[in-house]
Amino acid sequence: MKTYEVMYIVKPIEEEAFEALVAKFDNLITSHGGTVEKTDRWGKKRLAYEINDLAEGIYVLVTFNAEPAAVKELDRVMKISDDILRHMIIRKGE
Repeated sequence: MKTYEVMYIVKPIEEEAFEALVAKFDNLITSHGGTVEKTDRWGKKRLAYEINDLAEGIYVLVTFNAEPAAVKELDRVMKISDDILRHMIIRKGE
């Protein structure tokens, strides 16, 4: 397994919905055989430019170990989630 980081920006939503979304992505990683090392909730920040008419977003950084197939599935699910404004997955150590 390789180490990855995913940074994603969630549109401003209620606290319970936000926590459920973070748990959903953490569970997606673990259900595909990965392990979540750390989940950092950076909180609400002002965006550099508006995305979908929104000026703020909630930033989350997750460090995890997983196989490439799990990363591909995570990317697919994040692309189709309405609450995710932007996301980026990188492999650490490169």
